[in-house]
Amino acid sequence: MIAIELIEDAIPPVHTSDTIQKVFDRMAEFRVSHLPIVNEEQFLGLISEDDLIEEPDYNTSIGALALSLVNPYVLEDQHVYDVIRLFYEQQLTVVPVLNQKKDYQGLISINCLAEYFAKLTSVTDPGGIIVLEVDIRNNSLAHMSQVVESDNAQVLSSYTRTFPDSTRMEVTLKVNKQDISNILATFQRYNYEVKATFNFTDHNNNSLDRYDSFMNYLNI
Repeated sequence: MIAIELIEDAIPPVHTSDTIQKVFDRMAEFRVSHLPIVNEEQFLGLISEDDLIEEPDYNTSIGALALSLVNPYVLEDQHVYDVIRLFYEQQLTVVPVLNQKKDYQGLISINCLAEYFAKLTSVTDPGGIIVLEVDIRNNSLAHMSQVVESDNAQVLSSYTRTFPDSTRMEVTLKVNKQDISNILATFQRYNYEVKATFNFTDHNNNSLDRYDSFMNYLNI
């Protein structure tokens, strides 16, 4: 996905004629702490709550202030990973999107990005989560997918996490089955280290049956 596809039309930019109070009100309405300043289609910079909070007169227009504006943005055809990097590196709540002529096209909010990640990682789809720890040199997502598919399941999403000064890495798989007992057994048979599981419903677990038998025994 590229930046232009993530633009959130609901949040308008601010203009140099807008008052400090209007900017604060808009930030509160959309739950962000940054907003782009735009003159027609020209992006002037990104204003933050910290730029305005010490100004005594909230009726002052932001164009009358001596602001040292930061100028972060992404181009409309940049990948979503570039957007994420900018959010992370500069601790932003919105990222402006410009076209190749550097005209303002819109913005991406942190809330919009969170919604995108929820869809990307299939968090709303039912299924089990398997966390594996593997050697970096033996990291084969194709083989892991084959293990999952051997139980007539599919990998809905996956991501990795590396560790400093280590040859080991974590691989998290979201699969479309909650009973992942057979999948876990196959991973262990191939000497994968299963670090953790989540949303795991083991239909082969007879603990409920044992509990019912015990309760029947007590009622004798």
